[in-house]
Amino acid sequence: MTGAADFSSGKGHRDENFPVASRLVRAELRPTILAFYRFARAADDVADHATADSWQKLAELDRLEAGLRGEAGASEEGKRLRSALQARDLTDRHALDLLEAFRRDVTKRRYADWDELMDYCRYSAAPVGRFVLDLHGEAQALWPQNDALCAALQVINHLQDCAKDYRELDRIYVPLDALGAHGLAVEALADRQASPALRTVIAGLARRTGALLDQSRPFADRIADRRLALEVGVIQALADSLVHRLERRDPLSERVHHRPAEAAALALRGGLGVAARRLGRLVGLRQPSLHGQP
Repeated sequence: MTGAADFSSGKGHRDENFPVASRLVRAELRPTILAFYRFARAADDVADHATADSWQKLAELDRLEAGLRGEAGASEEGKRLRSALQARDLTDRHALDLLEAFRRDVTKRRYADWDELMDYCRYSAAPVGRFVLDLHGEAQALWPQNDALCAALQVINHLQDCAKDYRELDRIYVPLDALGAHGLAVEALADRQASPALRTVIAGLARRTGALLDQSRPFADRIADRRLALEVGVIQALADSLVHRLERRDPLSERVHHRPAEAAALALRGGLGVAARRLGRLVGLRQPSLHGQP
């Protein structure tokens, strides 16, 4: 294997569980978001490749980093992202943080507890949202709520795909202490249907993920860019729905992902909710007080 294309899964931004550079985002910013996405997708495909050796994966991740740094022997995805970031005077910090997560994916297959998983999400998920906020010129004061939402999205994906990740990659993001507390070994994830004990574990982790979504609930309303606020509202609504499903459904044997019509209805509701609140605030600001004072 000599380049990221050799590791490619063929997956694109329209195949993700949550919107990437949707039409809600300002058109002039979408190419930069897509350059970041393609870099992240290339790194993800490298880390998740079914047959490549660990040393091959780490070498290709190094080439992606070399592209970001403008070094020789670099990958094209890294070079393209470097150019896109420089054109907008943006840092490569978030892309480098992502590479840390993908290197962990190559070398680490188990997570001891929730705190360890959250540390992983700090590198695997939070940088994506932080990059988008930086691109839109939003304040770093929004990072804690961004991080909560991004971590929730990451855990939702982990729980939906827990059986597939174990079966295909021998990688488990379900914290080992949560399994052990219910007398379960990792092999429980290989069953065709989750046992009652595993259902309890998944539901408990979904509730913890719901607590992250509670932290991120004010996020969309604090974003200055109207279109980005709408997109975050859409993502929050989709995530809320998936958490509720994971509390009740078995991802080993039941569908958790939204069907297109379901996702569209939730997206509309989430976006309209943000729009209505913004309009309400605007009207409130323009209304004089009862005593005629501003």
